[in-house]
Amino acid sequence: MLVIISDLHLGDGTTADSISPSAFRLFARRLTETARFASLRRDGGYRPIDSLDVLLMGDILDPLHSARWLDSSSSDSHYIRPWSDTNSPAYAAKLLEVTNAILDHNHEAMQILRRLASGEEIRLAPANSKGEPDFQSAEQIPLKVRFHYMVGNHDWYYHLPGAAFDRIRSEMIQKMGLCNPASPFPYDADESPILKDLFERHKVLARHGDVYDKFNFNRERGRDFGTVGDAFTMDVCNRFPVEVQKRYGDLLPPGIIDSLRKIANIRPVLAAPLWISGQIRHYAGEHPLEDELKSVWDEIADEFLQMNFVREADQAFRFDTVDAMQLIVKLSGRASFATINDVVIWVRKKMWSGKHSFASHALKEPAFLNGKAQHIIYGHTHHYEVVPLGMNMALAQPESQIYFNAGTWHSYYDLAIQNPKEQKFVPYQALTYLTFYTAEEHDGRRFETWSGAYA
Repeated sequence: MLVIISDLHLGDGTTADSISPSAFRLFARRLTETARFASLRRDGGYRPIDSLDVLLMGDILDPLHSARWLDSSSSDSHYIRPWSDTNSPAYAAKLLEVTNAILDHNHEAMQILRRLASGEEIRLAPANSKGEPDFQSAEQIPLKVRFHYMVGNHDWYYHLPGAAFDRIRSEMIQKMGLCNPASPFPYDADESPILKDLFERHKVLARHGDVYDKFNFNRERGRDFGTVGDAFTMDVCNRFPVEVQKRYGDLLPPGIIDSLRKIANIRPVLAAPLWISGQIRHYAGEHPLEDELKSVWDEIADEFLQMNFVREADQAFRFDTVDAMQLIVKLSGRASFATINDVVIWVRKKMWSGKHSFASHALKEPAFLNGKAQHIIYGHTHHYEVVPLGMNMALAQPESQIYFNAGTWHSYYDLAIQNPKEQKFVPYQALTYLTFYTAEEHDGRRFETWSGAYA
């Protein structure tokens, strides 16, 4: 049995809200239930499964959404950012600091994962002489969960080689109950013989999916390098509330700083200016500092656009993501937040209309084309999907081929589609997981999915 979850985005509390520990308690209960059903075999008998694997498919810990990187500026000798030289000793030291802060901030959730990994959470009834579950037996069978960590675009740092990064991964393995070795966590299944075997046995192909997002993946440099998406998140979204607190914290109404820190929970991400103006209106009304707050945004946005790292990422003569951000942030230098709102809405319609699906990319996967994978799974978009791709007719018994997106575990403030200029954001928490069975498990069932939202 293979369970896949993605995009938990667990943070250190300095910016976005992590999903609550209740989600992990719910997940543990459902894993127990699913393991019992998986023990009902295709031949009608009951035999407790002896293995349960959970793939953490990228963006699980989220070092990118930490304000701890912002304790230096570009003029400092010790300046460090996620896109800095990864060979600098200061880089691994900062990543270790941020990683430990995330693990500590999510201590209760990590404790649940460790209990699952040690066999303390899931116990299965043994089979009686009739091949049925013996729920009355005093001897319940502990089932250990094997957690496998793959990286995505917010946690790609754990893919970096070197002894300093091995020490960081060792901390994660111990505190999360992972079964990974301390060597670089895989980005692709080809980097892990264990994952390759798991995928083959369950007829799946899984990857984070950021490779199809030019905002968050650089095809020329590969996954061991930062992207313009990293820079926008860090030096605009993360930095703005820090600068507002530093300059005007004592003069602003209570609550507004904490509210601005939730920028990372905003969807779509480029709707950040709408959130900012909406929070000013909610907490401060016609507060005299509104222009000053806009000036802070102008300043850090302009600095962001002038960064060498960002300028190098821009593509001349194309309307790309950097150009979209230029439209938003440069207009703010001579316009109100209301004008920015109009541009954000226009950009969203032009580049990210509706929910963006990666299903078409699954059709080009070699494992789909050669029929080795019955199920293609991506994450990254946070948008849970089940999309029929086709039928493998080359087999004696044709098999369906399906694309899944693993969704997310996340706290959200999502821009309402009714009159978006009114800056209404709807809060909720989302949780999705996918389960895949081998041919003899769960009465011959091949997969099931669960996706929910609560508030």
